[in-house]
Amino acid sequence: MLERRPLFPGVIEINHQAGYRIGCSVYLVFDDRDWVLIDIGYEETVDEIIELIRQLDFPLSQCRGLVATHADVDHIQGLAKVKGILKAPVLAHPKAVPTLEAGDLIKTFAEIAAQNVHMPMPTVTVERPIKDGDAIEVGSRRLEVWHTPGHTDSQLAFRLDNLLLSGDNIYRDGSVGAIDAHHGSDIPAFIKSLKRILASDVEWLLPSHGPVFRKDDALLEKTITRLEGYLKLADFGTCAPHWPLIDEWDRELAEGRMPSAAV
Repeated sequence: MLERRPLFPGVIEINHQAGYRIGCSVYLVFDDRDWVLIDIGYEETVDEIIELIRQLDFPLSQCRGLVATHADVDHIQGLAKVKGILKAPVLAHPKAVPTLEAGDLIKTFAEIAAQNVHMPMPTVTVERPIKDGDAIEVGSRRLEVWHTPGHTDSQLAFRLDNLLLSGDNIYRDGSVGAIDAHHGSDIPAFIKSLKRILASDVEWLLPSHGPVFRKDDALLEKTITRLEGYLKLADFGTCAPHWPLIDEWDRELAEGRMPSAAV
């Protein structure tokens, strides 16, 4: 069995646990033997993630839910496969349900012909639609559901005490999830979601890509100002060829670096 390396009590991030980048951030939130997964990533990495969870001594039959932060292929392509293994219900925002159940190639970014992206998008049934104000119970722990649209129309975040599992809203370098009309991006809604995070008293942001970081009001304000400028500009999208923050995260994972408040 492997030693568990939680970032915070009751929260394991699979890339941190592995010590290298498997894919998007996959959060395992647990209380005693009960647990849920927040996102799963690509289909090809599901077996590796499940084996890691098994080695961490989490009973596979005790998975209480498979939660989608939103319906982008890099977060949810593996949902159908992991559901077949764990027999756990899928939870997602109502606006993600048609996309997931139809396997929509365009809205999930599985098909971007101009960039030679052609990926399968297996369909999956959503047993429990979740909306703003709902709660996901994990043993005695409670994940409060926030609907934070902007990156996509179905983007969710989840508050757990002083933590916010913040999806693709903002990353440690101040960048945000891709803004693209094909998957329901909305800049005014994005600004509103970031202002909600800014106004909150959460202390740590646990994003869906890249390292965990302490909530930084100055960073959020700067990002909001930049997005407000986007209201009159067209220079955003999915065309960046390189992201230095991910290189930093690779090094941090390899070195086993943890947030300063981690257990």
